[in-house]
Amino acid sequence: MMTARDAVSPLRKKESDTPTLAVGGGVPLLEVLPRLLDSPGRELEVIGDGGTEGIIDQASMLEALGRMIAPRYDCSVIDVECAPAEYSASHIARAVEDADMHLVDLLSSPAADGRLHVTLRVQCEDPSPAVHSLERYGYNVTGSAGHEDVSRTAALERLMALQALINV
Repeated sequence: MMTARDAVSPLRKKESDTPTLAVGGGVPLLEVLPRLLDSPGRELEVIGDGGTEGIIDQASMLEALGRMIAPRYDCSVIDVECAPAEYSASHIARAVEDADMHLVDLLSSPAADGRLHVTLRVQCEDPSPAVHSLERYGYNVTGSAGHEDVSRTAALERLMALQALINV
């Protein structure tokens, strides 16, 4: 688990008279982000057993989150909305797995209308089977994005198959 200690800026040092909010070095990184956004100077002091360990600023937080969310070029993204009472991570995962796909990431956040917005990253180039499965499970899919080359590749393969049939 990544913690506040993993997001300390190598470039920033605590200035002695500058007041900042503080977090413990072992606080999970996902808990640090809202505190950083609430901090007046957009900086947090990281405190450990030996005192101040360093400062987290916006740039160091972004780098730490980037390390936490591994790049995956074989994945698609699907956005879903549901009522908070209808949300179940295991139910969503089951819907994705029923389409023979792997759920790589799942992030949820409150939507403006009181509903819950869920972003999924699934291991596939074409998310449409997972989208259909999620809809069968009763989820409102609000968007999806896969690799743009998938439809072009599929069309090229179909044209080549048609040409093979014509040449017979």
